[in-house]
Amino acid sequence: MKWRVKYFTYSSVSGLLKIWYNLDMFDIEKNQLAEIRDRLTHLFAGLDLDAKEKRLEELSVLTTAQDLWNSPEKARTLLQEQDSLKRVTTEARSLEKLLTETEEFLQLADSEKDESMSEDIRAEIAKLQSGYDEFEFHQTLNGETDHNNAYLTIHSGAGGTEACDWCAMLKRLYERWAERHGMKCKVQDVLEGEEAGYKSVTLHIAGEYAYGYLKCEIGVHRLVRISPFDANQRRQTSFASVDVTPEVDDDIDITIEEKDLRIDTYRSSGAGGQHVNKTESAIRITHIPTGVVVSCQNERSQFKNKAEAMKMLKAKLYQLEMNERLSKQNTAYANKQKIEWGSQIRSYVLHPYNMVKDLRTDTETSNTGAVLDGEIDLFIEAYLRATATLS
Repeated sequence: MKWRVKYFTYSSVSGLLKIWYNLDMFDIEKNQLAEIRDRLTHLFAGLDLDAKEKRLEELSVLTTAQDLWNSPEKARTLLQEQDSLKRVTTEARSLEKLLTETEEFLQLADSEKDESMSEDIRAEIAKLQSGYDEFEFHQTLNGETDHNNAYLTIHSGAGGTEACDWCAMLKRLYERWAERHGMKCKVQDVLEGEEAGYKSVTLHIAGEYAYGYLKCEIGVHRLVRISPFDANQRRQTSFASVDVTPEVDDDIDITIEEKDLRIDTYRSSGAGGQHVNKTESAIRITHIPTGVVVSCQNERSQFKNKAEAMKMLKAKLYQLEMNERLSKQNTAYANKQKIEWGSQIRSYVLHPYNMVKDLRTDTETSNTGAVLDGEIDLFIEAYLRATATLS
């Protein structure tokens, strides 16, 4: 006896389910939209959009006043507040408009009993769900500098050549992450290892919310693998620390006294052309009161390197001030997770099994190749959501 195999499309299966459960043609889609509407209404209530839009109207008047820049500090504060509120309200209203249009589309299809429109409706609902998830996630990035560009510095830990190579692997990871997100990544400063990799490297990553995302990477990263530098193929453990600071506006009120600075010049140790390597164009600046050290060697001119280094110093001093404000929140989270700021946050195990695990959130994956190629959003999102619930 021959069996005839019948293939069903999604629409036909969906139609059968609706018959079996005695549902109207678009009841499933109606329920999905109703659920999204409820979630959106709840989220908007928490954000108090009406109050934000009323404040935007007030700011529109204040920021167009002729005497606005009589007080530059006040003007910057008002403009920053306006920009922040615009981002939230514009994204929220766009999402609300998409929901309304999808509901109207569904009503039209339902009134005409047109099953052929179901595929388009499902596509719109999927788009709406994705938009909602993204908007909800963006609410975790509400820090004062979360939308800023970032400086990311990687330092190799104990382990010699192994640790320097791990530093280079992390550099590539963050470069690939930036590329995936359409951000620009530029090497600001490097200190090369004696045999391979880097003892330290600083990247400037430019893009919307670069700091907001990458602040989740601050801490010690641990690698376990079979050493490519060991003829006996022994397993090695290497450590590298990651530090991230936001790039701050040139006008931000951070006072740096010339007497508090020690400025050293040296020859670049990295690639960059004959001029870069043969002249003392690289700059290292030490802020004596705090002990903060920054350096830059990516430009040909000593003047440009000094300007970039001063921007980095300003960013680090600003971050020190912000850390003091957030110390209570960070301490609460550290105690809850049994981990201290700057300690080990993530393990990358390549032998005897494949696993990357974030020790703060217990998020893990066995796809180590993808993670080392820059796919770290699952760890970033888990951390941001976890800290948002504690704030």
